[in-house]
Order: sequence, then structure tokens, then C-alpha cells
Amino acid sequence: MKFNTKTIHGGQKHEEATGSVSTPIFQTSTFAQTQPGINRGYEYSRISNPTRKALENSLAAIENGTHGLAFASGLAAIDCVLRMLNPGDEVIAGNDLYGGTYRMFTKLFQKYGFKFRFVDMQDATNVTNAISDATKLIWIETPTNPLLKIADIEKIVTTAKAKNPNILVGVDNTFATPYLQRPLDLGADIVMHSATKYIGGHSDLIMGALVVKDAQLAKELHFIQYAAGAVAGPMDSFLALRGIKTLHLRMQRHSENSKAVASFLNEHPKVSAVFYPGLESHSNHEIAKKQMNDFGGMVSFRLKDASIEAAHTFLKNTKIFTLAESLGGVESLMSHPITMSHASIPEEERLELGITNSLIRLSIGVEDVEDLMKDLEQALTK
Repeated sequence: MKFNTKTIHGGQKHEEATGSVSTPIFQTSTFAQTQPGINRGYEYSRISNPTRKALENSLAAIENGTHGLAFASGLAAIDCVLRMLNPGDEVIAGNDLYGGTYRMFTKLFQKYGFKFRFVDMQDATNVTNAISDATKLIWIETPTNPLLKIADIEKIVTTAKAKNPNILVGVDNTFATPYLQRPLDLGADIVMHSATKYIGGHSDLIMGALVVKDAQLAKELHFIQYAAGAVAGPMDSFLALRGIKTLHLRMQRHSENSKAVASFLNEHPKVSAVFYPGLESHSNHEIAKKQMNDFGGMVSFRLKDASIEAAHTFLKNTKIFTLAESLGGVESLMSHPITMSHASIPEEERLELGITNSLIRLSIGVEDVEDLMKDLEQALTK
């Protein structure tokens, strides 16, 4: 199947008892057994649930994987990956990470004896040079949150595994989605999504996902998921499965609108910098062109007035853009990273990365793009 067909039919079948075209919501905790230890494929919904299983099959199909796992949140999915490691093991991660991922690494797992090394992954040699005998996992976020940096997945995988073939490479594919980028095809071992975002697409669920190709790796991750219990519920699984069916349509419009918005901001006299991999001025624009089908729905920019007051003035004066956490919904959202998504990162580190007082992150929705640009224009001129 081609991708657009996979979003609707990939890994799916009509419900057997009634022929229901849409996967039903199996809102049950347990399942009847015919004899002790003998069931019809399901025994307890923490282990597996038919609605969640349909979603997991769909996720595997659209990422060109073989096994999908759905979790209660994106962070729960990352937590599951880290639980495969042991104290003393080292993780190499990008230095421009989602604040929640950084918080989990440094505030939770670091105190259990895990080691974390943060490098600029825009240059793959930085990753290779950081690898030590203790390195067990490389964690890539591309495009990054919030500066939309691009890492060359295939090059990082190739050079890392040449050094040590047992190193696992995981990729947070939340911003790109499998419509734009499929890391497993580029050699990654694990793909992670905060399915809360573009997979769900309607700002009405919290969910995470992992997709892999290796059966043994899937078995290990499923055991941790089952044993730790941070699973997605059937209602959220239903909503995410429904969201996937329009993923290709939404991502087309998100990408179209973002190109127009990024170009508009790039020419605006009150904007000092625009961060969007679709701009030719982006430092890794060519890598983005190579590994992505388009450039996605996220745009960040920095105001020329570097004060936090200028950012607050802009944020309170938009009419269509909503100031809110999260991203990837059909509606356009905006956020102020230093006080919202990246507040947990120490100020000195934020400033070193370029996450400044006047940095604003936009999640471009699927509205009429002319309305979006008019809204940005009037807010910028207040």
C-alpha cells in the first residue's frame, strides 16, 4: 500500500463479530476465558485490548515497522525505552530537546545512575565523537523542539553502529510524523511519537507510541509496558486511530500553511530570525530535503525586540492563534518556550541554545493561511 492508503487500511480489518467498519471501543477491563488460562486472544486490558491493538497495528503500518505499542503519554513511551537500560549506561541525546524529555533524563533517570551526554546533533560527528563503551542508546529529536534543528538520521545511525552495532538508536518523530519522515527506513531501531500531537490531531487526547521492526526488541518493550502499566485506554486509542485516517490530509495543509507563514515572518521587519527547515537559509535545509517529504507544521521565530515584555505583548494580541501548551492540532497554537514547554531547562542552558525571551513557537493549523498571516501581522504591529 501507498502511505495515504495505509493511514486508512494499514494493519486494519473489519470487526469480526458484527462487521463494523470502524474499530469499536472495547471499553472493558477484562475478558471471559473458556478455561483457566485459555482465552480468545485477550485476557486483561493492561496486557492488550482490541481497540489499542488496532491502533498499534496501524502505527506499525504507517511507520513501516512490524510492532507498535501505545502508551498513556509520550513521556511514558520514552520511559519504557529507558527502562531497558541499567545504571551506569549512557545515553547520548540532542542538546535541543523537548523540556519534558530533558526533565525525565536529568531529574529522574540520572539519579538512578544513568549517564546522559547532550550534543549538537546537527553535525553527526558530534554524536560519533561522544560515543563511549558505556553508550547504549542514542536519542534523536528531529526536527527539534523548539528550534527546528535537523539531524541526519541515516548518517548518525551508520556511524554509530560502525563503532558499536549494539547501540540502539531511537528517534522522536513527533514533529515530522510518518507522513513526512520514517526513521526505521533510515536505520533507526525505535520510533517514538507523542501521539497527543499530529497523530491524534484534534487536541483531545494524551498518548504516546513506539514502533520497531525487531521482534525481540518489541517483546522486551511490550513486557515493560505490561509490567509498568502505562498503557493507552480504549477511548483514546479510538480517537488516535480516527486521527490517523486523516493524517495525510492534515499534514499536507499544515505544511502548505507553514511554508507561507515562515516566508511571511522571514520578511517581517519586527522579526530577527525564523526557524523552519523549509527555508533555504536553514543550516540543515539540504538534510531536511533528503530525509523528509515536506517540512511540517512547526515554525519558531525571534522578535527583534528581545524583551520578554515584547513577547508577552505579541502573545496576548493574537485573535486566531491560541496561547496554549501542545501542538499538532487542527487549530493554530502558539507558545513561549522559556515559560512553558522549556521552563524546566536551566536559564543558562536555554540561553546557550538560543531559547531566549523573545522566542515564540507556532503550531500552524489548517485554517485559511491568509487569516493566519493577517492575525500575525496585526499582533506584530501592536
